[in-house]
Amino acid sequence: MQWEVVIGLEIHTQLATQSKIFSGSSTTFGAGPNTQASLVDLGMPGVLPVLNQEAVRMAVMFGLAIDAEIGQHNVFARKNYFYPDLPKGYQISQMELPIVGKGYLDIPLEDGTIKRVGVTRAHLEEDAGKSLHEEFPGATGIDLNRAGTPLLEIVSEPDMRSAKEAVAYVKTIHALVRYLGICDGNMAEGSLRCDCNVSIRPKGQAEYGTRCEIKNVNSFRFIEKAINCEVRRQIDLIEDGGKVIQQTRLYDPNKDETRAMRSKEEANDYRYFPDPDLLPVVLEDSFLNDIRATLPELPQQKRERFQAQFGLSVYDASVLASSREQANYFEKVVSIAGDAKLAANWVMVELGSLLNKQGLEIDEAPVSAEQLGGMLLRIKDNTISGKIAKTVFEAMASGEGSADEIIEKRGLKQVTDSGAISAVLDEMLAANAEQVEQYRAADEAKRGKMFGFFVGQAMKASKGKANPQQVNELLKSKLEG
Repeated sequence: MQWEVVIGLEIHTQLATQSKIFSGSSTTFGAGPNTQASLVDLGMPGVLPVLNQEAVRMAVMFGLAIDAEIGQHNVFARKNYFYPDLPKGYQISQMELPIVGKGYLDIPLEDGTIKRVGVTRAHLEEDAGKSLHEEFPGATGIDLNRAGTPLLEIVSEPDMRSAKEAVAYVKTIHALVRYLGICDGNMAEGSLRCDCNVSIRPKGQAEYGTRCEIKNVNSFRFIEKAINCEVRRQIDLIEDGGKVIQQTRLYDPNKDETRAMRSKEEANDYRYFPDPDLLPVVLEDSFLNDIRATLPELPQQKRERFQAQFGLSVYDASVLASSREQANYFEKVVSIAGDAKLAANWVMVELGSLLNKQGLEIDEAPVSAEQLGGMLLRIKDNTISGKIAKTVFEAMASGEGSADEIIEKRGLKQVTDSGAISAVLDEMLAANAEQVEQYRAADEAKRGKMFGFFVGQAMKASKGKANPQQVNELLKSKLEG
């Protein structure tokens, strides 16, 4: 039987307000356990929550960015459940009337196509504390520093049909919230976490299968692995005569498996009701218009502009627009070098490889946009070849100065004098007389393969400094003359 995968995602985005959502107290990642817990989040008698306006503004920014319905009348509710890291016994969240309603995201896929994924809603809520297991063998520690941190929970429609599509969606959300400046997107610190709802159904069937939720996945790689693992589990279970049970599961990356955590709750299990301590939130048109006027150029808009302005492919434009920092770096390089395609290749390939090796972000790049743009100018004016440029790039990354300084100091200037190149070729051909005769006696098909040998010998003889285009032209003339 052929199966279709159905995926919906819930992304918990920690809003970068520096203040908790209902207590106003500050929070800093990495502080000692329970040193930043507030009386409001501990549920102490006599304390009352007060809504953080900045969290509201950030939620509205997100809603406007995905062309969503904005809940100009939205209500906070109590979501009741017992868990050790939730001292009040309830979480303040939103249910029937969320701040952000239906919207959508257009996500770029690996094959260059764009897929539209619906967003069901995005609601504000407070984060719970954190359970610590590793440091307490046989017991659990509770750190309530994170309790009360403002979260925007973004709920998608079940529109994704593969793990790769799910990752593309999360990357699109990740880029968007960072462009907006509402979240730092640091998944390792829990600033952005993902719950994956996965089900399968026979191809052609309209009805959804029973879904399982994989809780709190915190990296792009693990999202893909967890979904693929759960899909395999469900297929094997059904094909062996079993039945999928709706439940919440955890992904174990060490064993590459999901395991049951608890049965999946429904909304009625939480006994939602409007929080009596918080008034409904009413957003005026002027408030929305002020926020709309401050929106930056968004990733999708930047991607489309890169395609139109620079003639880049969907893939190249998507990669370069994936973060505001990378897009700014690229545009700075283009403004200096004047060649978008050349700049795109160097930013994505050579610079990207360097950053991956050194584990750096682009704003930590050891080669500045000004340095890279200056080096690309030297490629364009034939001062250096593309091959020599890699040597120059490595030297810039090591702190040896600008491209011009390195070219001068190392004597890397490309030879473009036709007479000098011709002399090098004559000497090389004389040293390979036997191969020259074989080339001239060969048919066209064999000549094509043999020509590369002579090019390699010529570049070796010139120590890589001869202009490759001139070498090819002069060499062809001499071999066939």
